[in-house]
Amino acid sequence: MNLSYILEQIEHGSIALPTFQRGYVWYRKDVRELMRSLYRRYPVGGLLMWKTLSNRVKTRGAQPHSSEMVTLLLDGQQRITTLYGIIRGRPPEYFDGDSSRFLNLYFSLETEEFEFYQPIRMRDDPLWINVTELFQKGAIAVGTHFFNHPDASLQANSQNYLERLNAVEKIKERPFHVDNIDGVNMPVSRVVEIFNAVNSSGTELSQGDLALAKIGADWPEARAEMRKRLAKWEAAGYAFDYDWLLRCINAILTGHSDFEELSKPENTPQLIQDGLKRAERQIDTALNLIGSRLGLADKSVLRSPNSIPAIVRFLDNETSLPSYKILDRLLYWYVHTILWGRYSGSTETVMRQDLIAINENDDPVTGLIERVRLNRGHLRVEPHDFDVATSRSRFFPMLYMMTRVYGSRDFDSGVELKNLLLGSMNRLERHHLFPKALLSKQGFSAVYERNALANFTFLTKITNLQISARKPVEYFAEVEEKHPGVLSSHWIPEDPVLWKVENYRDFLASRRALLADAANSFLNQLLHGTIPDSPAVETIVEREISPVPASVASAQEEAELNEMMDWMEAKGLPRGEFGFELVDGESNEVSAVLDLAWPRGIQEGLSKPVALLLDESEETLEIANSRDFRYFTSSERLKSYVLREIINGK
Repeated sequence: MNLSYILEQIEHGSIALPTFQRGYVWYRKDVRELMRSLYRRYPVGGLLMWKTLSNRVKTRGAQPHSSEMVTLLLDGQQRITTLYGIIRGRPPEYFDGDSSRFLNLYFSLETEEFEFYQPIRMRDDPLWINVTELFQKGAIAVGTHFFNHPDASLQANSQNYLERLNAVEKIKERPFHVDNIDGVNMPVSRVVEIFNAVNSSGTELSQGDLALAKIGADWPEARAEMRKRLAKWEAAGYAFDYDWLLRCINAILTGHSDFEELSKPENTPQLIQDGLKRAERQIDTALNLIGSRLGLADKSVLRSPNSIPAIVRFLDNETSLPSYKILDRLLYWYVHTILWGRYSGSTETVMRQDLIAINENDDPVTGLIERVRLNRGHLRVEPHDFDVATSRSRFFPMLYMMTRVYGSRDFDSGVELKNLLLGSMNRLERHHLFPKALLSKQGFSAVYERNALANFTFLTKITNLQISARKPVEYFAEVEEKHPGVLSSHWIPEDPVLWKVENYRDFLASRRALLADAANSFLNQLLHGTIPDSPAVETIVEREISPVPASVASAQEEAELNEMMDWMEAKGLPRGEFGFELVDGESNEVSAVLDLAWPRGIQEGLSKPVALLLDESEETLEIANSRDFRYFTSSERLKSYVLREIINGK
């Protein structure tokens, strides 16, 4: 089947995409490789289609014009969607994904390579040709001007250029081999089996993708309904995916971790719909519980999400919400799944064990705890467990939840940091007890030391700004005099000798011991149900999101970073990531913390990663450069770059 004919049939609605198909998942490297292969006339694989009655299966996007027959594209969606977008200059109606991954593609008449638009490299180079424009105007219209070009070298090569342009344009007429599934009346469930089997060899489908495709055959709205729930939790500050939500539904309906259980005939569309409603209700309960009792109220501190399906199963089994004593023991188990990385290995195997513990024990929570104890050997926290230096470490949320639950007090106001705090100036921020700049001047050059977990605490934004980069030996004494006991509420050693910067390593060792003792005490209170009942709190999934950004060196730096983010947002560009950590792939330690970063480029795929680094050391600049970041040391330089190469280069 000729490519141009396929695209016409898509526009007419005669070729459609079934709702059980997933969305567009290709990246720009896949797009470039496809176009390179087509240009060089390499094999790119065939298509699989099924012609059936239009009323037998629901499709995405434009509905078939014919009331009788429709041809469904079962294998080849990523390739055909990419080519439709490049040739038409817009995504097809059925599109579900990020269209920037195939738009703005250019072709080099000199190197015969395909690349996405890069202003500096391409703006003033006539040999870079917009591929969509080429397809729409034709090779002759685009290439004729080279025959009379004022540049003699371009004129001399005009015939070669025209041949290359013709080779690109001919991609529109590329024939694709099409395998057709026989059987207009074949059951949709059988077609889905074929779809899953064939697609398993393409861009990898997860087990959740396969299960959702089967569910979508009988319940076409399944993907859209699940997306609504995922969007709700995303708006509240969480990041979950289809696989995770399906695991929760599966845990409720079958008590199993294997997605195949959801595909059994007894799990009718009505049961799946009911399972989704029950899962949403119990997930909300679990997030409210984790947020209000532990303070882990958004994706920056929430860990071990694959533990939540077991919590959901437990809650759904109960006829009413259990007492806080039982729920705290459940949270005791959950915290230990974070600390010891219970779900860092085979998710299926561990989830199966935990669901069995719930299904087969008279006391399910004890069964869960014993599973962790069996794998771990002991459940005691040691001082060296806090000898880490990344907010992605397992013990970062331990420090955060202790701050929220244990009554740590703000250095300035003296108010306990227990409750969910509203208002931008009252949100909690990570604070370096010993400022990074101070440590650098004293010779503590290793990023690992400056960002040690034992050097962190959490304060309100306004207090963090007030303290700025002051020496601990000065401000520790002031806050303790103002609010006696405030330092101990943050497990800060009370010996003033340890507050001196030259004794920083001794300070860390002392504080790690205090943190370990506090962690064990906190966990024991959870286990024995002696933590007081939580006061009424707003629903976590409906609250204002309060992120936990990195601390900054001064109020001036904070203001400059916020102004930069606001400026970017006003230009319709992403705000960037505050306090982005560069983690070494081998040691899993933080090698540098970037004040403000766009790790995937300001326009994903169009530019190198970008960072704004204010008053940072040469070491940090070198590390950012070695990780292929284009960095700027002032907001004005970054703005100039954005205006020149991003906005004017569009």
